[in-house]
Amino acid sequence: QRCVKWISSSLTLVLMVTSAAIGGTLQYGYNLAIMNSPTIFIQTFINETFLERWDIQLEDYQVTLVWTIIVSIFSLGGFAGALIAGPMTIHFGRKKCLLLNNIFLMAGALLALTSRAAKSFEMIIISRALVGINSGISMNVQPMYFGESAPKHLRGALSSSSAVFAAFGVALGQVVGLREILGSEPCWQYLLASNAIPGLMQLLTLPWFPESPRYLLIDRGDKEACINALRRLRGCEVQSSELDEILQEQAETKGMRPRRPWELFTDRSVRWQLISVMIISSAMQLCGNDSIYFYASYVFREAGISDDKIQYITIGTGSCEFTASIICNLLIERKGRRFMLMGGYIFMTIWAVVFTIALLFEHYVSWMPYLSMACIFTYILSFGLGPAGVSVVLPTELFNQTARPAASMIAGSMMWLNLFIIGMIFPFLVSELREYCFVPFGAVCLLSALYVGLFLPETKGKSLSAITSDFHKLNFKGQDAKCASQTKAQYQLGEVCLSTAL
Repeated sequence: QRCVKWISSSLTLVLMVTSAAIGGTLQYGYNLAIMNSPTIFIQTFINETFLERWDIQLEDYQVTLVWTIIVSIFSLGGFAGALIAGPMTIHFGRKKCLLLNNIFLMAGALLALTSRAAKSFEMIIISRALVGINSGISMNVQPMYFGESAPKHLRGALSSSSAVFAAFGVALGQVVGLREILGSEPCWQYLLASNAIPGLMQLLTLPWFPESPRYLLIDRGDKEACINALRRLRGCEVQSSELDEILQEQAETKGMRPRRPWELFTDRSVRWQLISVMIISSAMQLCGNDSIYFYASYVFREAGISDDKIQYITIGTGSCEFTASIICNLLIERKGRRFMLMGGYIFMTIWAVVFTIALLFEHYVSWMPYLSMACIFTYILSFGLGPAGVSVVLPTELFNQTARPAASMIAGSMMWLNLFIIGMIFPFLVSELREYCFVPFGAVCLLSALYVGLFLPETKGKSLSAITSDFHKLNFKGQDAKCASQTKAQYQLGEVCLSTAL
């Protein structure tokens, strides 16, 4: 009977995760990947539109600029989504926020579908911005929903599953984007609108699953609903220790309103937590991994791969990250966050160096293009093994309930802003630096590994109070024991540190 209950609880948790992620972070990866295949067709459409409207024949660099705007507006939409995700989760809850998020997705899909008939590339730009908003919200809310719904021993694995679905979305988008499926000239508008299907699946399934138990008790004060949610997610009677932990956090934050993002910048008790999530979220994009999906054709062409093989090789990149994300999901609770994150960035640094050497000698050694291609795969594989999964877990684990939405907004904003910057400069970086195009990314990976190794404490299996205690050693380094003790108590109550300690 106990075994049956365990299977039942696991099944409920797995189905809840699948339902939320299909319309959540899967959309992020999917919408990154589908823009690569129709590049030439959409660029031709842009040129034809200008010619028909204004009788202007665009230069190649002008077409590239408009195309870059279409690609990068997705990131600005994501930035806007990250900013509104916090208030939405506070007012509507985690689950309802994910459901409402599909409004942006469906509107974007409709615009993409009708853009060709309307002969408007501007509709594609607006569509990509709306899809970006959808992805920005889901990238913030989904890990929060999973982290608050999971038992402590599965918290990291469940939160990092967001990265697994994002990687699966990349692989799925690359397959659907094949010219034999929807990546052909007559079908590119259907490819851009195909993201509505996962969104529809989420709308049909997610309402059947419970809201985050921590949100129900701490934010809404509904103990009975919290217990019912825990009972459904665990498949058995609620463990008193788990409920006591949530009740303790409720007591510590009682009477406190949710923190605003700018308040975290002035609170010394969360200084290093905030610095850590900002650096790790920025490094996740500045390492250049996700830009490879935007501009896979540019990268592989620079590596010496023929055009007719590129669309098939790009599927391997998504498959690599998907496989690595699954491995990371299985190892994160065994090896810990710090080990996986630092190891991933160290390997990425190594492969960036090897890739640069391979590019330098590709015209002198016949097999160098294949080494270049292998380096791209191993670079993505290393990203999936650590940074992809761990980066989304940290905001959930480093902050309490009142600060978590604000911290997620800041982390998400840094991620999307840096994705926009890299997305805008990446094709020009490849064309200008050529063989040395991955040197800046390797430097980012090296610096990120050093930061993690020197400053980021391990959070595996620890309660919020234990994690807070670890960070107090950094936040109040040099302070006497009495001041640190007082400040710790204040942070646990969600209050701002005394001015004398600032």
